[in-house]
Amino acid sequence: MAAHRLVVASLFLCCLAEICYGKVLFSSLKTTLVVTASPKQGQVLSSGVDKISGTWSLNKAFPAGTDSSYKTIKLKLCYAGISQKDRAWRKTVDDLSRDKTCQHKMVAMHYNASNKTVQTYDWLIERFVPQATYFVRAYAFDSNDVEVGYGQSTNADKSTNLFEINAISGRHATLDICSICFSAFSVLSLGVFFYIEKRKGKSQK
Repeated sequence: MAAHRLVVASLFLCCLAEICYGKVLFSSLKTTLVVTASPKQGQVLSSGVDKISGTWSLNKAFPAGTDSSYKTIKLKLCYAGISQKDRAWRKTVDDLSRDKTCQHKMVAMHYNASNKTVQTYDWLIERFVPQATYFVRAYAFDSNDVEVGYGQSTNADKSTNLFEINAISGRHATLDICSICFSAFSVLSLGVFFYIEKRKGKSQK
């Protein structure tokens, strides 16, 4: 009986926590941030080499006090629709706890409510970022680290201002040169070996 009550109490607490914090739906967020990214439409960047820079600021179309709960701004690299097709691991889900659109963290910045100027960011594309088409999205978080607003460098349909990132191939020029030299040395060594053996054969005769 006691165990049954414990289970019921646990379920009640879980339900209470979900009521208090709830699921954050992307569709419930307002575009309170204006975000830009440096890459031009269709531009191709290289992971581990190129940088993405841009700006973000509060959307002045919203009334004063809209940002009263903002504590942190986090910028993320997000997959465009063309790179999500037939890829469930990149699927867009309205419930942000299960959404896979923006998997790559770029920059996290403290939000200063007294500073309404345009803020800038710079991010070197990390080497493990996979090849795909992307855009940049910024989320505003409150003191509980819950999303309360957003903005992105593309339109609502995620079809404009998109750019591509090429993943590293894992090959380097130095390695290629070493490989060629090693192969040439192996062939030369083999030739010398056969020449010496041939000379030995003639000498024995």
